[in-house]
Amino acid sequence: MIDPIADMLTRIRNAAAIKKAEVVLPMSKLKLNIAKLLEQNGWVEKAEVLPAVAKEKGSAFDQLRIALKYKADGTPMISSVTRISKSSRRVYVGKDQLPRVLNGYGIALISTSQGIMTNREAKKKNLGGEVICEIY
Repeated sequence: MIDPIADMLTRIRNAAAIKKAEVVLPMSKLKLNIAKLLEQNGWVEKAEVLPAVAKEKGSAFDQLRIALKYKADGTPMISSVTRISKSSRRVYVGKDQLPRVLNGYGIALISTSQGIMTNREAKKKNLGGEVICEIY
């Protein structure tokens, strides 16, 4: 897999399109941090790590389960997930060029020197970095 973050975002987008309750995907620290940020900002219901279950031959890997969140009328909270910085084209912004997503209704996830955070947190901390994705 070339871009695991794009795979994660695509799985979330596809599951929300068919109104699935949850998404299970391979776990990594970066994916877990992104999922926890989505949970803290109210875009998903819950993000948790499922421990590996040992099989007969070798051991399996940990998995990440993301419970999706839906509005009262059944529409998903996440209507659009867009990968901004790709492996072929990295997008970096300074502290003054942080993106505003949907006039403040959405969030952008920024990878900074102090970890992954939303565009609002990066603005408060006066940090720039790589724009990972936009969600609204």
